[in-house]
Amino acid sequence: MKKKNISRIIAKKVDAWLASIEDESVRSLAKKNTIVTGGCIASMLMGEAVNDFDIYFRNRDTALAVANYYLGIFNPEEKQGIPCKIYIDPESTDRVKIIVKSAVIASEHGSEKEYEYFEARPDASAYAYVSDIIVDPGDAQEVFEETESKALAVEDKTFRPVFLSTNAITLSSKVQIVMRFFGEPDEIHSNYDFMHCMNYWRSWGDDKLVLKQPALEAILARELIYVGSKYPVCSLVRLRKFISRGWTVNAGQILKMALQVSDLDLLNPCVLEEQLTGVDMAYFAEVIKRARDDDPEKINPAYLIEIIDRIFQS
Repeated sequence: MKKKNISRIIAKKVDAWLASIEDESVRSLAKKNTIVTGGCIASMLMGEAVNDFDIYFRNRDTALAVANYYLGIFNPEEKQGIPCKIYIDPESTDRVKIIVKSAVIASEHGSEKEYEYFEARPDASAYAYVSDIIVDPGDAQEVFEETESKALAVEDKTFRPVFLSTNAITLSSKVQIVMRFFGEPDEIHSNYDFMHCMNYWRSWGDDKLVLKQPALEAILARELIYVGSKYPVCSLVRLRKFISRGWTVNAGQILKMALQVSDLDLLNPCVLEEQLTGVDMAYFAEVIKRARDDDPEKINPAYLIEIIDRIFQS
């Protein structure tokens, strides 16, 4: 797809989303400070279907205003009696963190499901799932099927909030508002891992769609180029998805991930959980739960490996 067409499609999607925001002050902030980046641009360049449009914001004020807007209209206590309270974490200054005071993610259908939020979900449904909140791995498939069935039966209300999590707000119409990161495009991309998803569209300036030559080269070759990430464990797990889609990766890129992983204390449950952010954690959830619940002196590589083997072989 040509650059001008990609820019036009993204602009049309963003304009439609902005028009759905009834609060004029929130709409004005978002209009001036919105960034779209990640897998959607790569998908359009390759002529593939777009799974979702990931929206970020240029500054914290905009991210906070948008988060509060959707929290105000979501009102999860009316959604099938979910016993939870949702609010913005006042102590989180480096991100806008949504706190769900419950064991589950809040959804309009009273269900929960994990989702890798970094760039592309495995299905092309408009009903997305975004969370780093732990769920029972045994219920994951059942919850997915049940929620999909209910979602398809609901009359569509464009850009309505479907799911809220600590990381993001997912709307219908294939829009995901990521709250975990904000800033200029380069700041946002410092949290990304692979070169091909670093093109971006911005709501300000004359040349709104910015295509980077290294990203374009990676897309043309369908080659994974690792640029470094705060979440190298997540990147290693995500390799499976790309390889299954025909992407290639050389040994040097994997070694770069391994070098970053070597600096992490993965025996610390908090570090391990943070590193699995962005991964489908339906199974990893149980690993983290056991690591948190057990005696810290009992946690060692052999113990965690045993737990992982039990869970993934069951």
